[in-house]
Amino acid sequence: MNKTQFIKAVSEKTGLTKKDASAVVSAALDIISDTIQRETVSLSGFGTFGCKKRTAREGKNPRTGEMVSITAANVPYFKASKNLKELVK
Repeated sequence: MNKTQFIKAVSEKTGLTKKDASAVVSAALDIISDTIQRETVSLSGFGTFGCKKRTAREGKNPRTGEMVSITAANVPYFKASKNLKELVK
């Protein structure tokens, strides 16, 4: 399911127009994206979004075997809740 299909499903489930559903989905994604830079976002029954710091490290170029330096970075993560894991089983 892509974003357009997701918006259509939200529209059908809530009775909102596609335009309104698009605004709601975009706002929710923007809020999550902006917030995880500072703190975690927990949606009970669904999961937790957050950001972890990855330290600098040495890696190997698989093509040449040459050692390369990988810089430190912040990476987003998602941890599914117990309820979501049970639903997927």
